[in-house]
Amino acid sequence: MILAAGEGRRMRPLTDTTPKPLLPVRGKPLLAHHIERLREAGFTEFVVNAAHLAEQVAEFCGDGSRWGVHIQISRESVPLETAGGIIQALPHLGDAPFAVVNGDIFTDFPFKTLHKVGVGAGCGHLILVANPEHHPAGDFVLTGRRVHQPPSYKDPEEQALETLTFSGIAVYDPAFFAGAVPGKCPLKPLLDQAIAEGRLSGQYYGGVWSDVGTPERLAAING
Repeated sequence: MILAAGEGRRMRPLTDTTPKPLLPVRGKPLLAHHIERLREAGFTEFVVNAAHLAEQVAEFCGDGSRWGVHIQISRESVPLETAGGIIQALPHLGDAPFAVVNGDIFTDFPFKTLHKVGVGAGCGHLILVANPEHHPAGDFVLTGRRVHQPPSYKDPEEQALETLTFSGIAVYDPAFFAGAVPGKCPLKPLLDQAIAEGRLSGQYYGGVWSDVGTPERLAAING
């Protein structure tokens, strides 16, 4: 699943007329980069959610045949946030674990490795990256393959733990979202619950990755 429903408020005025995943990066829309690289990695069945300027996303994707894949569009009348968008799309995603990629990142992450990620029932697996300048506090801590909450620093031993940032690339078992109420729903509470219950694993990636969240960061990538 590629998440492409966000409004891209920080990218205005660019996103007033163009959905953020369709903004050009190095000669082609961000969404095209993801579809092409995921196809090369062996993914053939896609779900793309769309809300803001949804018709443009749907028209761009078509049925996926021009890339040799099959694409279904999950339309949202209003943006449902990350977990809400995934929950609405679950009927299209099947019973097996599936990959999720944020539509507004640029990366050379080797997506083919996601096929080898094993997640148990109700579990998830996150790809974590070094903290970018605009997010120095990070999101989580990784010890081995286990994802933890960032340190509170009340314990001196925790001060040595390095935080990392969630890349927006993940693998989830469908049951990870069991019990979540359909509708607008952020992902963070579900991740927090999974950490508390030992259901969230992860790995670090040190290659190219950028959150294309502002016109300045977009210009830097295209520079």
